[in-house]
Amino acid sequence: MMKKVLVIGCPGAGKSTFARKLSAKARLPLYYLDMIWHRPDKTTVGRETFVEELKKIIGCDEWIIDGTYLHTLPMRLEHCDTVVLFDIPVNICLEGARRRIGKPREDMPWIETELDHEFYRWIVDFPEKQMPIINDLLCAFSKKLNIIRLKSRYEADDFINSI
Repeated sequence: MMKKVLVIGCPGAGKSTFARKLSAKARLPLYYLDMIWHRPDKTTVGRETFVEELKKIIGCDEWIIDGTYLHTLPMRLEHCDTVVLFDIPVNICLEGARRRIGKPREDMPWIETELDHEFYRWIVDFPEKQMPIINDLLCAFSKKLNIIRLKSRYEADDFINSI
């Protein structure tokens, strides 16, 4: 049974939408890493503060944590029982990131007004720069975790509907 779930993958893939649906269906509290890391004025908290807040969450009995944040992924993998990895094509992620511009979101402390070049590059480079690290970590933890790799938003919806 899922009690401690990580939802990870490329920005724009649909992680937060999925995490909200999963939280409602499984009745698990949901935490957005972007809301912990980012401040409303578009600055960030210090890494130490971020890790301390994260430790409080992972010390709880039940949770869903939405966000990849590679620098804390090993720590979170140690404490979770399930990982949902969104392995979605880059063009779908870019479309998802563009669609949310100008819209308030509960997973972000400000409204994005543009898809800036740095964030665009982060998404485009994600399969080459982030996924190999994620895949290596998941392989290292594969014996103790339930790993669900979703290749499309349709698969994500099917997973939610199967609960």
